[in-house]
Amino acid sequence: MQILVKASATQKAVIEQMLLHTNLQLFWYDQDPDKVAIAYFDLCFEEDGPAFSWVQHQPIFVNALASAKNALPENCIRMNGWEGFLQRKTWELGNDHPSYRAKAQLVLETMQQEFVWVPNEPGLVAARVLAMIINEAFFALGDGVSTKIDMDTAMKLGTNYPFGPFEWANKIGLNKIVALLQSLEKLHARYQPAPALMEEIMALQQNQLP
Repeated sequence: MQILVKASATQKAVIEQMLLHTNLQLFWYDQDPDKVAIAYFDLCFEEDGPAFSWVQHQPIFVNALASAKNALPENCIRMNGWEGFLQRKTWELGNDHPSYRAKAQLVLETMQQEFVWVPNEPGLVAARVLAMIINEAFFALGDGVSTKIDMDTAMKLGTNYPFGPFEWANKIGLNKIVALLQSLEKLHARYQPAPALMEEIMALQQNQLP
């Protein structure tokens, strides 16, 4: 069984480790972009857009957390490829089509990867919750409740999280957090990005201008 993967260097390292003891043959998109495979992983979708639009009948595992529910083709399996989530014991997946769920399940069983189907909505579950935690932390920062360092420390000590909300935001990327929140905001106003979050991302974008 062959799979073709488009991934960042960090994501590649995780996937390689996962497939070390399986019967899957792994091919990289940057080396063989037209390779025909039984399944495809597009882990750079959020940065680069779709890589496998020509694939119609095989499952494509897509890191597309901010995309609207009906924006992805029916053979796309929504997953969370954010920093720190590929390494999780159990993957959250979203897809509304039983035939592609069955194909995806076969691939994941061969990969020896545990998974759970959740509602096929932006953010799935864990990323949506984390984005809201980060957003609330920025609301608190804007209100002068505490500093970033103190809030990160409090979250790690109080909830046993591996990272505080601002540490998570830096690892994942503020642009991805904001994109997810703005997508969710279309469904409910409670997801509106905090003013302090928008100010910080605008400052980052301005600093990146030539």
